[in-house]
Amino acid sequence: MTDLLAGAIILEDSIVPARAPWSARLQTGDNLRLVDMEGGQAVDFLCFNSDDPSERYHAANTIKLQHNIYIGEGTVLQSSRARPMMTVVTDTCGRHDTIYGCCSFELDDIRYGKHNAASCQSNFETELSTHGLGPEHIVANVNWFMNVPVEENGDTDIVTPRSQPGDHIDLRAEMPLIAVLSNCPEELNLACGDNGPTPIRAIVYRPTPDL
Repeated sequence: MTDLLAGAIILEDSIVPARAPWSARLQTGDNLRLVDMEGGQAVDFLCFNSDDPSERYHAANTIKLQHNIYIGEGTVLQSSRARPMMTVVTDTCGRHDTIYGCCSFELDDIRYGKHNAASCQSNFETELSTHGLGPEHIVANVNWFMNVPVEENGDTDIVTPRSQPGDHIDLRAEMPLIAVLSNCPEELNLACGDNGPTPIRAIVYRPTPDL
């Protein structure tokens, strides 16, 4: 497999700490690589048209247009206007979740009777505010690397992650975007495995023309 970073122009290379949010603006054709550095780390993700943030990632359109509830290499993330937003061009893990959304203090209080120290909902709110966006922009998100199998009878739950140290995805922007993520802080279920939240790496790059 060709490494898309070979010869690429690196625009940003960040280590996102455990439990932290992160965001970046991408131009059409820019790529975002997310690396699960230690394995088993869920990454909650949203993206918005930077020219008109009312157009945003739409889980149902993505599921319907690819006829699959999971995301993997080749999947095109669709917008609320059924337009391509990002394409998964490389995926070393596979089967990323589209249905479980993000954790919140209120949800964990109900599910577990405990108040988790942080939440993806609050991380999204914090990071979106830096782009002039609010809680009303938070919708059902992608959960990169999170393992949510669905049984034939419809039963589903978060189980032990499948990702290994160094697993990564590369996403190509199909329009100018705001990409926002929460490096999941959940410690009350298996979203981040038995070892709890760990850092990830986020790289924004522009591939060379021949890649």
